[in-house]
Amino acid sequence: MTDSALLSEIAGVRARAECLFTRAQLEGACEQMAQTITARLAGTNPLLLVLMSGGVMPAGMLLARLEFPLQMDYIHLTRYGARTVGGTLEWIRRPPGSVAGRTVLLVDDLLDQGLTLQAAVDECTALGAQEVLTCALAVKQMAHRAGLAAVDFHAVQTPDRYLFGYGMDYKTYWRNGGGLFAVEGS
Repeated sequence: MTDSALLSEIAGVRARAECLFTRAQLEGACEQMAQTITARLAGTNPLLLVLMSGGVMPAGMLLARLEFPLQMDYIHLTRYGARTVGGTLEWIRRPPGSVAGRTVLLVDDLLDQGLTLQAAVDECTALGAQEVLTCALAVKQMAHRAGLAAVDFHAVQTPDRYLFGYGMDYKTYWRNGGGLFAVEGS
């Protein structure tokens, strides 16, 4: 596929997408989530681990709202790459050894099948984390998940559709979408 054909496809996906949550709605939901996280984690000296690349937007939204001491780092694992269906899990950057003995908060964009978050929880636990908590901007409403069944904190729930925006992508594009969108027909 040529660059112009790909960009045309990407633009068309955005033009036909349904906005599920606006920027203002996501900001408000993130504020409430941050208050819940603060009540649970203040005073625990947590290590916040951002799951790249999707967790960048939710982490950025949270950081300014979590007014207690914490440290931050990142991990990087993926099942999607430039595809729209998940494949084999690939670790790009594993958790640092500094998770040992710590309360760890994993921050991601989305809980769908839960395979990526489950792998991150398992890895942090294997490295000796005292406690591993999970946070996702959005949780898809699904009857069954193959991996992690639920997160400890989330901002919004969505239907089981293909989503993009606010960290979630469509073929590596639209993570910067100014809301949370569902692909037409998904």
